[in-house]
Amino acid sequence: MHTTNITGHHIDITPAIKNHINEKLTKVSKLTDQITSVNVTLLKDSKNQKAEATLHLPGKEIFAASSEDRLFHAIDSMVDKLARQIDKHKTKQTSGTHKPVVVS
Repeated sequence: MHTTNITGHHIDITPAIKNHINEKLTKVSKLTDQITSVNVTLLKDSKNQKAEATLHLPGKEIFAASSEDRLFHAIDSMVDKLARQIDKHKTKQTSGTHKPVVVS
């Protein structure tokens, strides 16, 4: 199990927001069991809501951010970006670094 830190700048973190983030991060944690911690930052500027996350893996940090007009949409988009990056990281790890050279 990993630790999740949720912070907000100009946004109050309500239990509904925490539950939504934790539910979405379970989707990401199903992709890999190597996650050590997740830092989520929620920001509000004049027009948009922004969600940022840094996911810590052994030897790798994955960062994703999304800016939307609604906070829950920004969180969903950010989690989708994290899932794509983790999937890409896993395929890089499982594939060989070099293809064999065929000499004829």
